[in-house]
Amino acid sequence: MIMPIGQQLLLPANPFFIWTSLIAALLLDMLPLGRVPWMPDFLALVLVFWNIHQPQRVGIGLAFMFGLFIDVHQAALLGQHALAYTVLSFGATMIHRRLLWFTVPSQALQILPLFLIAHGVEVVIRMISGGIFPGWTLLLAPVAESLLWPVVSVMLLAPQRRAPDPDANRPL
Repeated sequence: MIMPIGQQLLLPANPFFIWTSLIAALLLDMLPLGRVPWMPDFLALVLVFWNIHQPQRVGIGLAFMFGLFIDVHQAALLGQHALAYTVLSFGATMIHRRLLWFTVPSQALQILPLFLIAHGVEVVIRMISGGIFPGWTLLLAPVAESLLWPVVSVMLLAPQRRAPDPDANRPL
């Protein structure tokens, strides 16, 4: 198997861990922190991560379902976040093979346009339905999500980096 130089072969992802991380991100998005446009969308970040690392388990349908949950929770136009998450998931699935060959900071730069497009879709749908423009501080949310990408990568890949059979001779 050809691996990028210096990259460790990972253990298979546990489906329970994938679902736990998605539900934790959903609950984190549902915290009553106030409606500020620059707040990063943690669910979108975790969805993109799993779309890139496990596209056969987390796909566009799951992104649509979680988008509907967020729409109902935020009392937004039904389908607003669902469409944004679907576009985001589609884009992440399209670039997942290429993206894994880059370092984590380079990945963060390459997924920034995906987050910009997703937030743009939300704003366009909100404006079409008669909502008000949230302001230019909305552009800080995709930047914050992109800056959080290395942290999320380390946290969500940690269970896969452990040794399959730890013993006294392998300190990992």
